Amino acid sequence: MKASILAPLAGLGLGVAVARQVRSAGRKISFQDKSVVITGGSRGLGLLMARRLAEEGARLTILARDASELEDARRELADCGAEILFLPCDVRDGRQVEEAITQAAGRYGRIDVLINNAGVIQVGPIEHMTLADFEDAMAVHFRGPLHTMWAAIPYMRRQGEGRIVNIASIGGLVAVPHLAPYSASKFALVGLSDALRAELAKNNILITTVCPGLMRTGSAPNALFKGRHREEYTWFALGDALPFTAMDAGRAARQILDACRQGDPELTTTIQARLLALSTALFPSLLADTMALVNRLLPGPTNAEGNLTRTGWESQSPLAPSSLTRLSDQATNENNELRGHPPLTDTQPGESPNRAAQ
Repeated sequence: MKASILAPLAGLGLGVAVARQVRSAGRKISFQDKSVVITGGSRGLGLLMARRLAEEGARLTILARDASELEDARRELADCGAEILFLPCDVRDGRQVEEAITQAAGRYGRIDVLINNAGVIQVGPIEHMTLADFEDAMAVHFRGPLHTMWAAIPYMRRQGEGRIVNIASIGGLVAVPHLAPYSASKFALVGLSDALRAELAKNNILITTVCPGLMRTGSAPNALFKGRHREEYTWFALGDALPFTAMDAGRAARQILDACRQGDPELTTTIQARLLALSTALFPSLLADTMALVNRLLPGPTNAEGNLTRTGWESQSPLAPSSLTRLSDQATNENNELRGHPPLTDTQPGESPNRAAQ
């Protein structure tokens, strides 16, 4: 009896798997000669993806706010042999975005792939956050991708195809304490990305929603901190650096580009992130209690000084940077995240790093 039930189920499962493989094969593209726009492409994860795409022969347009970072990226990528257009652009400004997409389309004749990667991270207890913090996060993570998609989609419709990758976060599926503006805006991006995917499928425009877990991109020193600045930076930097909490950003970049290449609707990287996403669906009450406990373990609010925003560079502690953050510090050195600071070197916990900013 059981065998008679299990056999059809097994056959159904195999049929679904084969159908998915066939569909994936039909959607697969090569990045060779494709016109690819990357926001936030001058450092971190964006730069890692730009390197890989350049190796594959894509024709790149890299957008970033900081002109000096763009110049550093240009110098690094100059010898890769790829055709690359570097444009200063603040994705919060719809007019700048429209002009940048117009230039990219004018240069390459089309927009094949759009990767929305630009981001900002504010870390600290809600007592020190302001409406402006939420508005800035929404401007970068929600309205920024909306601006770029609004500008690029007409080109993709005329071409009859296109790919869009929206880099959200596990924080856009599970709200994380002390990251309220970040999580709220990433939830909004996930909703926008999923909604447009359904409506644009008829135009053969495929959207991949990416919700990465922690990655060692090297961006922690450039995150923004409120509250007990050193303590907030310490827990954040350690979580972003340790091998069992964060994945190598180069591997994440490869997975993201493969998901785009295959036309996958979504990607959640790291086992930890996938377990969190599953937990919020299956055990919402337990997860809520767990997050409340996590919040109790994080640094509490402080005095008025906690209302000030400081970067990680300004919030260093005996543990961050240290030998515990070595892997993340290497990524900071390698992925154009230094912003004029001297390279990080290994130190033992409690030792002073060779840094100008203390």
